[in-house]
Amino acid sequence: MKKQYFPFIILLSILSACSDNSDFDATGTFEATEIIVSAESNGKLFRLDAEEGTHLTQGEEVGLIDTVQLYLKKLQLEATMKSVDKQRPDIRKQIAATKEQLSTARRERTRVENLLKANAANRKQLDDWDSQIAVLQSQLEAQISSLTNSTQSLNEQSSSVAIQILQTEDQLNKCHILSPINGTVLAKYAEPGELASTGKPLFKIADTENIFLRAYVTSSQLEEVKLGSQVKVFADFGDKNRKEYQGTVSWIADEAEFTPKTILTDDERANQVYAVKIAVKNDGFIKLGMYGEVRFSEEQ
Repeated sequence: MKKQYFPFIILLSILSACSDNSDFDATGTFEATEIIVSAESNGKLFRLDAEEGTHLTQGEEVGLIDTVQLYLKKLQLEATMKSVDKQRPDIRKQIAATKEQLSTARRERTRVENLLKANAANRKQLDDWDSQIAVLQSQLEAQISSLTNSTQSLNEQSSSVAIQILQTEDQLNKCHILSPINGTVLAKYAEPGELASTGKPLFKIADTENIFLRAYVTSSQLEEVKLGSQVKVFADFGDKNRKEYQGTVSWIADEAEFTPKTILTDDERANQVYAVKIAVKNDGFIKLGMYGEVRFSEEQ
C-alpha cells in the first residue's frame, strides 16, 4: 500500500508547490530607508539616548556633545561686538561744531555784503569771509569723509564678528544630536563618555513605518509593472502564514541583471531580471529582512 501511494503523494506535493509559486508574480525581501547619524562636532559625548528599538520622531534631541569651549568662544565674540559698537562715531555730533562755525561765517558774510552795498565796508572784508567759508566747507567735507570711512570700517568689523557668532552658534547647534527622521533605532555605535569626532557614526535609524519590498521581475513581466500602480503585497510569516497589504510601485531599475550574475551563457541571458521597489505602509508586523510576495494582476 505504501509503495502505491508514495508516487502519488510526491506528485501532489510538486503540484501544490507549483500552485503556490504561481499565485505570485515576484518575491523579495522587505527593506527600509536607513540613515547612519554621525557626529557633526568634536568633543566628549555627554549623552546619547538612542537605544536599539527606540522609536524617535524627526527633530527629537537624543544626544549632546561638549559645548563649553564653543560657548566661551561665543561670549568672547559678543564682547568684541560690543567693543566695536562703542567705537562707532556719532557723525552728527562730531560735525556739529564745524557746521555751526560755517553757519556763523555765512551770516557774517551776508552782513558784510549788505554793508558793502551801503558803502559801509570794503571788498577785502567780503573776500575774507568768502575765504573763511571755503576753508570751513573743506574742513566739514574732510571731517564727514573721515568719519564715514571710520564708520564703514567699524561696520565691516562688526559684520565679520557677527558672522563668526553665527558660525559658532551653528557649531553649538551641531553639538545637539537630533533624529533626522521618524523611525526606529537599529544600531547604536557610541556610548556617553566617549570622544566624538566629526563624521564618527553614532547610531543607525530606519523608517520602519514606510517600508518597501525589493523584488525582481523578468523582462516579460515589465508590461504589468508601472510606476505608481497599486499592487497586492503579501508578507510571509512562515508556515504558509501570509498577510496582505496594499502596495505602490515606486521604483523600477533602468538596467537588467543576469541571474546568476557570474554566468553569461545564451540560456542565462534569457533570465534577465529588473529590480523594483514597492512601497508598503507597515502596521508594525512586518520586520526588515522578512520575505514577501507581490501580485501585479488581479487575474491570478
